[in-house]
Amino acid sequence: MSTDNEETFIIITMEDMAAVFAITDDFAIHRESVSVELAREDPGEVIVTERGAVEITLPVSQSPTDFAPAIRSELEARGYTYNPGQVVANESDADSGDDNDDDWLA
Repeated sequence: MSTDNEETFIIITMEDMAAVFAITDDFAIHRESVSVELAREDPGEVIVTERGAVEITLPVSQSPTDFAPAIRSELEARGYTYNPGQVVANESDADSGDDNDDDWLA
């Protein structure tokens, strides 16, 4: 039974995550430093922690594309440089120097 006081959660999709990563990648923010709340919640929020982690809550009332300017604006205000098309290296690849770390996949 449903009541008027019951909240309906709108869960983010893989497409939502791809849209967020398209923005954060353009700021060279490693994907492991980005967390997105599982449920959307208005008005949406972008927080950059003291440790540099980016925490994003997507709004219910806007698409990620419509919310993108807010994400960009907050990141730029925190000193991140917008540079579309740059490549973000995987930190785990950078520390080993060994290109054959995928042996465990065999």
